[in-house]
Amino acid sequence: FNKRRMVGVRFVLADYGVSAVMLVVSMAIGLFHALRKSSQETSIDDFFTGGRSMTAVPVGLSLCASFMSAVQVLGVPSEVYNHGSKFIYMCLGQSINSLLTAFFFLPVFFRLGITSSNQYLKMRFGRGMQLLGSIQFLVVTMLYTGIVIYAPALILNQASGLNIWVSLCSTGIICTIYTTMGGMKAVIWTDVFQTCVMLLGFLAIYIHGTILVGGPGKVLEIANNGSRINFDDFDPDPRKRYTFWTLSVGGALVWLAMNGVNQAQVQRYISCRTEKHAQWAVFVNQVGQYMIVGSAAICGIVMFAYYSDCDPLKSGRIASPDLYVPYFVLEIFQNLPGFPGLFLACAYSGTLSTVSTSINAMAAVTIEDLLKPRVQHMTQKKLLFISRGLCTSSPVLYGAGCLTLAALSSFLDWGVLQGSFTVMGVVSGPLMGVFTLGIFIPASNKLGAFCGFMVGFSVSVWLAIGSTLYPPSRETMGVLPSYADKCPGNLTLTPTPPQDLEAISVLHHNSDQGFVKIKNSWT
Repeated sequence: FNKRRMVGVRFVLADYGVSAVMLVVSMAIGLFHALRKSSQETSIDDFFTGGRSMTAVPVGLSLCASFMSAVQVLGVPSEVYNHGSKFIYMCLGQSINSLLTAFFFLPVFFRLGITSSNQYLKMRFGRGMQLLGSIQFLVVTMLYTGIVIYAPALILNQASGLNIWVSLCSTGIICTIYTTMGGMKAVIWTDVFQTCVMLLGFLAIYIHGTILVGGPGKVLEIANNGSRINFDDFDPDPRKRYTFWTLSVGGALVWLAMNGVNQAQVQRYISCRTEKHAQWAVFVNQVGQYMIVGSAAICGIVMFAYYSDCDPLKSGRIASPDLYVPYFVLEIFQNLPGFPGLFLACAYSGTLSTVSTSINAMAAVTIEDLLKPRVQHMTQKKLLFISRGLCTSSPVLYGAGCLTLAALSSFLDWGVLQGSFTVMGVVSGPLMGVFTLGIFIPASNKLGAFCGFMVGFSVSVWLAIGSTLYPPSRETMGVLPSYADKCPGNLTLTPTPPQDLEAISVLHHNSDQGFVKIKNSWT
């Protein structure tokens, strides 16, 4: 698949220092929780649920960080840049999801005292449905985490010159260490720290970008003139990517599949000391999502105002919409060492939080759903040893999934945000329907659940393949116009002879000379 790299604007020592501090703190949190464990905290339940002793605020922030990954850090501003501020209606869909989760789904899992959400499927529809749910979760988590790890690593490689394999390996190693040593408590408290880093990164981008544009009033004026303030889109056309209906109703269903029944989230709910704490954690999560999605959307508006006369994608300075944010950050902070590193820390905070959660959740599903029923004679000590081993080996399994997903995403021309939504919608949506059937329809049985799942999955795959092979036009999808008619006259394109088929874009940014020069080359 195509690899593109932007070089020339390199991180300085201060940038790497800021990023390194974030990674070291994440590691330190895991080590702290590993060292402070008492001799009694050695059960498998404690490793996966934190001893069911956590309170609402840290769990809520952990819930927020888990799915507010680098996909959102990079993808949301880009989507707002191209489609306008109506993307914020996604928060309405998230709110509907939070109410349904807190009052209908969460109480079921919490009162049953289970560790894996798929254990409910066994109680309701039998062992076969539990296995189907477990395999589905492992597949979708690997696919989603593949996007989370690989795509942002590729984009940051283009923006900073950071070797992509260094990025992949460091993410896997760091997450493995603090997840394996500290268990669920380390995951939760590290997520709290990483949520704060994400918000701080967005705040820095918003403040400095707004100052460069000319203030908040100027940003709103330019955005409004460019049709980016567009909360009045109630078009029912399902081919349009973002409208009030797709973001509120469709968004509620997507987020319900992510938050209502997904093992990674359910595992955090049941780590709370009481059901009330778990419900409040859902609402703390919602407030955190408001802040992160809102911050990312505002940064997208500021980015459009900054590039209103010279779109970097149309002018050839970047090769993909997912590169808007890295390019924007490197340009506005080129004379402020350390701030590009804060953006790198912001993006990787989202990645680390998601990957650590995925590692722990996949290990929990493997132990509770696949191994435990067959090795009931094993002691808690042996099961705990196996769990730690699974957490250690999970990144190896993710590697294959990451590479496969990266190649597939490149072939399908998906953006990181659209790719993550597609994976969740196609694979998780039908299983969410099975949980809903079991909880709300007492008369439903095993046959109905299996038939419903297969029909839902088939229709979802058909829609995903159809929309990929026969995509609607940019106008139908609602992509707003952007312009490159006032780009600097000293922007030049200099081709070099091709050597093979892997095209890369090379950015040379010389702040002393005050111009940008693009080279298209092949390596």
